[in-house]
Amino acid sequence: MATSLLPEERALTTLHTIALAVTNLDHGGTDRERLLEGSGVACADLDTPDKLISHAQELRVFANALAATRDPALGLSLGLRMHVSAYGILGYTMLASRTLRDALVLALGHSALLGTYFKLSLEVEGPEARLVAAGYRYAPELTVFNSELCLTSLLTVLQDLLGSLIRPTRVCLSYRPPLHAASYEQMLGCPVEFGASSNALCFDAALLERGLPLADPVTCHYGLQQCLKLDAQLNSRHDVLDQIRQHLAGNLRESCDLDSVARQLHRSERTLRRHLQRLNTSFQRLLDEVRYDKARQLLVQTDLPIYLIAEQLGYSETASFRHAFQRWSGQSPSLYRR
Repeated sequence: MATSLLPEERALTTLHTIALAVTNLDHGGTDRERLLEGSGVACADLDTPDKLISHAQELRVFANALAATRDPALGLSLGLRMHVSAYGILGYTMLASRTLRDALVLALGHSALLGTYFKLSLEVEGPEARLVAAGYRYAPELTVFNSELCLTSLLTVLQDLLGSLIRPTRVCLSYRPPLHAASYEQMLGCPVEFGASSNALCFDAALLERGLPLADPVTCHYGLQQCLKLDAQLNSRHDVLDQIRQHLAGNLRESCDLDSVARQLHRSERTLRRHLQRLNTSFQRLLDEVRYDKARQLLVQTDLPIYLIAEQLGYSETASFRHAFQRWSGQSPSLYRR
């Protein structure tokens, strides 16, 4: 019951990323069965490119990989092996795009096909372009791993698209230096800034207008049609659920009720309630999902006392938050924080 509240249980992705990770680690001597343990993914599934899995299943494989290898820099090394072909039809369509900018705009417009846990955006300021990765709200204990995997895989994709080993101008990371911080500059070949306002891969903006060596308009057009179909499959549930979650996430400390959310979304409360019923959910369930997401982040990533976390989540009494968190996770907030 509790796991269905997690964002990683609600989102679907393809098998490409874990198939690549398992193959690479298997070649290094790590047993495939151990990597897939508890994920619900079988070895035979890795050869089925059309199969979809939840982000929770993917995260379990990542956690298994970290435990099995005991390599703190695993996210960096796996990301550097995540070639553009690992993204299936999206990757091949990017390769066939006219310019690097076109390829990146295509990818950012179909972020579900990238399987990323971040909201990606492209920013240009003067001579520098930045691929920014923000909004991570999944397993807090895998924040560093997923940030490393995201940014280094983006670097690999840039190099694959351009057909040359470009170097970033810098990499920005929003967390404090981990114990393996010295590995970053060595593996990325550029300055690394920890404690930044956001995660970002920065590179020469002039590269955006460079033509891609494998550009082909016919292939690109065909690939785009396939991307649209797969994107629709991954995002089959109506986006109104995300709209409600986004509103709640920004207003947890205030009185959250369906009527105020309906007004914000320019819908009637009755219409919104009917819509939620058709999707087999409820307003209270969405509110619990958002509160649980936020609670996990605050418990793991901050030292805030429990009563302040309860206040930020909109609880007037700390005991009510403790009871709710026990119901969601099966353990107390204090035990989860350990």
